[in-house]
Amino acid sequence: MKTKTVFFCKNCGHESAKWFGKCPGCGEWNTLVEQAAAPTKSRVSSPAARREEPVPLPDIGTGTAERLATGIGELDRALGGGIVPGAVVLVGGDPGIGKSTLLLQMSGAVAAGATVLYVSGEESAGQLRMRADRLGIASRDIMVLAETDVSRVIEEAAARAPGVLILDSIQTAYHPDVTGSPGSVSQVRECAARLLRLAKESGVPVFIVGHVTKEGAIAGPRILEHMVDTVLYFEGDKRLAYRILRATKNRYGSTDEIGVFEMTSDGLREVADPSGLFVSEGRHARPGSVVIGCIEGTRALMVEIQALTGLTNYAVPQRSSTGIDRRRLPLILAVLERRGGLSLGNRDVFVSVAGGVHVEEPAADLGIALAVASSYWDAPVDDRTAVFGEIGLGGEIRRVTLAGKRLAEAARLGYTRAVVPRGAVAARERPKGIEVVEVAGIGDAIEQVLGAGARRRGKRAGGAGFGAAGSGRGPGAAGPGPEEV
Repeated sequence: MKTKTVFFCKNCGHESAKWFGKCPGCGEWNTLVEQAAAPTKSRVSSPAARREEPVPLPDIGTGTAERLATGIGELDRALGGGIVPGAVVLVGGDPGIGKSTLLLQMSGAVAAGATVLYVSGEESAGQLRMRADRLGIASRDIMVLAETDVSRVIEEAAARAPGVLILDSIQTAYHPDVTGSPGSVSQVRECAARLLRLAKESGVPVFIVGHVTKEGAIAGPRILEHMVDTVLYFEGDKRLAYRILRATKNRYGSTDEIGVFEMTSDGLREVADPSGLFVSEGRHARPGSVVIGCIEGTRALMVEIQALTGLTNYAVPQRSSTGIDRRRLPLILAVLERRGGLSLGNRDVFVSVAGGVHVEEPAADLGIALAVASSYWDAPVDDRTAVFGEIGLGGEIRRVTLAGKRLAEAARLGYTRAVVPRGAVAARERPKGIEVVEVAGIGDAIEQVLGAGARRRGKRAGGAGFGAAGSGRGPGAAGPGPEEV
């Protein structure tokens, strides 16, 4: 007898009886995969056992349960202040980035006041014990269950009523009532639904580890991210020491907060002052390097932007960026050519954020532009200068939010000069010990930051100079740059 199959969309979870090149649900192409249809008994048993009746909104109690502290400050920050009872948290990241290490360390801290049920589907109990020994975790309140059957996991959780349930990982879990191998669309969706129901009915917070695809998205149907309450992504290069934990979805807190960690031989260590990680140690003035003030959630960070320009060897010059919005770089380069006096049509441009951090906010525009201009003219930027500001298509420098907090962080780290948009900071918000230079346009900013050094190199290169704010291309902008002399 032929097994009945259906098609699921990996992006939105849409179910279809036949294959489509374009998903009818979300419109994405080539996302439908074939899976065996779930038996009827799974569909019948899926609704909750108890019947809920409508209740007037004012009569609904909010409960008195407080957030549970994880014992890791940076994790609490990313979660919005701690673990919410009954919440389902999805933790994703590249292999080896530290997801299991973080959750095991959290288990050790939480076990001081509550029982933790750690379900390991990828490692045996002995392998988990070896990692716990390396991290110095030996609490008897951490119950380890090496199991991949979600029905068994739910039975154990119902019997033991742990304070926190951790499943590592959702791609190894399966439910016997659902056809398909572990990690398939149907299995991932059904296992997540069962765990979600457990969390909401019992109030036990559930942490789920999810694998990621080569594109960086969590593997399995995209509906998995819609089902859970919070999605945390571990970012960073696993070959480097530091990691960033970012909330991309949070029903109980902000999605702008980040947690910063450093990977050591003893596990993940919190970084209380992350600005030092993202700025080169022993800084000295050098071409193509600019420090910007950016905001991540409620935290101000100083981040180093690095740029390199050089004559291209190809018909089309390369435009490569790491750690910034790729769509912003061509826009900024166009403004630099039109309003800043640079000729970049025959030059490769490479931009990177030091330390592996990702900066998405437009306030980084001015730092990117000045780093490119600094490299172009081989003119170093003073190592005690910080900048921030958004660049408009007309070359104007626009104001950004929380300018006072950015300046305060710069002053705390010893920066003595800040180049900011005009009118961005009131006089009462300016900290002592730092000179605030206001600029209106990109030409004005280049003049203030690079000064005579850029002008001298521009003349030496054939007169490639820069104009004033919003004045268009400077005299000789089409002439050769320093590399062509």
